[in-house]
Amino acid sequence: MLISRALPAEKQNDDIISDCVKAFRESYSLNWNVNTKPYDGVMELLDELTSKQVKMAILSNKPDNFTKRCVRELLPYKRFEIVLGQREGIPMKPDPAGAVEIAETLGIASSQFLYLGDSGLDMQTATRAGMFPVGAVWGFRSAEELRIHGAQVVIEQPRDLLDLLDNSSSSFISPET
Repeated sequence: MLISRALPAEKQNDDIISDCVKAFRESYSLNWNVNTKPYDGVMELLDELTSKQVKMAILSNKPDNFTKRCVRELLPYKRFEIVLGQREGIPMKPDPAGAVEIAETLGIASSQFLYLGDSGLDMQTATRAGMFPVGAVWGFRSAEELRIHGAQVVIEQPRDLLDLLDNSSSSFISPET
């Protein structure tokens, strides 16, 4: 889709799109991590959540093998129970299938999950899966977009998640979940 949108209308044919996608994948596979790092405060957040024994998972629309590689290289030594990217047979977000799969695999009810995301798709996924959607504005979308798509809470920096967890009496938040 990215390639199709970038090409002028007269260049949008299957052969050109296929060639462009191939070239993009080759270049991206070599350069995906150039100048790429976690947002400020994310590593500290993950350290704190790990120390509190909060179970964490990652769900991405990026291909599964690439998602796992990103996590391995950018978030070393962080404890995630499950890391899932896009896989054949599993619809992409905002379809809730991947989020529900994570909940079922962990044996935890969806209603016991806090789903932190930085896009409208994430908020829709959380809502459709019956999870508690929390929007992160340090990503690439605005608080307004996150709220429009279902965010129950919007936080401005990673540390705010710890405050939310510490100050919540909601049943979805506990050291076991």
